[in-house]
Amino acid sequence: MKVTMGNAKLLSAAEIGRFLEASKGIGFSGAERCGVYQWIEETLRRYRYSRQSKEVRGVLREFIIKMTGLSVPQVTRLIGRYLDVGQVREKEYRRHRFARQYRPDDILSLAGVDEAHGRLSGPATRRILEREWEVFGRPEFERLAGISVSHLYNLRQTITCRRRCVVMGKTAPATAAIGERRRPDPEGRPGYLRADTVHQPERDGEKSVYHINAVDEITQWEVLGCVPKISELYLIPVLRAMLDEFPFPILGFHSDNGSEYVNDLVAALLEKLRAEFTKSRPRRSNDNALVETKNGAVVRKNIGYQWLPPSHAGDVHAFYQEWFNPCLN
Repeated sequence: MKVTMGNAKLLSAAEIGRFLEASKGIGFSGAERCGVYQWIEETLRRYRYSRQSKEVRGVLREFIIKMTGLSVPQVTRLIGRYLDVGQVREKEYRRHRFARQYRPDDILSLAGVDEAHGRLSGPATRRILEREWEVFGRPEFERLAGISVSHLYNLRQTITCRRRCVVMGKTAPATAAIGERRRPDPEGRPGYLRADTVHQPERDGEKSVYHINAVDEITQWEVLGCVPKISELYLIPVLRAMLDEFPFPILGFHSDNGSEYVNDLVAALLEKLRAEFTKSRPRRSNDNALVETKNGAVVRKNIGYQWLPPSHAGDVHAFYQEWFNPCLN
């Protein structure tokens, strides 16, 4: 129950004891902490708490606990504070702040260095700032000469630095979240294919046909196809026909990062077959080494390097399906 605290008449210790006995089961609480602390201070002063006996102090302590709704340890601390300084006041919160070491003119000096040098790395910029003070003796770099690399990056993120120095960066390449970048692990099971595209040379600016090579990692079963262009429109029907030629279910499909394979249509085709889609990792040329060797040992050896017009892609693909793939396997 909330009550309004005021300056009631001074009760004796016996009257306070009877009040505490009669109010058992009834709880009181203060509305505001500031008002509660002020009432506690006034009560301790009016009853001259420091001059009272131990028995009376105990009764007053129970009375304060009853009227404020505070806990026993908290009331004990507040009474101790009153005995020490003669007051019960709420402590003012002061947030700890580190002293500011670098001023706005230092940030402008840093922005000028970044603008002149094209925003180098943190260690290189720090070395320039150090030389500006130690070698050339420029006073505006006295404080910046000892800056840490991490705090240098913090100053670069301030509004003052970003408004003063604008650095244009290269456009980041778009990444396709299709396929998983890792080496496939068939664990001795057939059905994990390695795929790659074999390019033929151009003639008078006209493209040649493209050979699609797919090899099973375990059984070395190999299927070839041919398309006039490496776009989804031509690749998907040929790729679907090639997957049907394998005599076992397709469990995995691995390719490089070419857009002819890393696209939504190929991913949907493999998802329909419930086959995992993996692609080569950066700077890991051995991830797709199996099909790369087959490109030279099979395609180049039998087809050669000559230019083939794109209009003959259908005939080359039919030759693969009827004659070359059965003979190869």
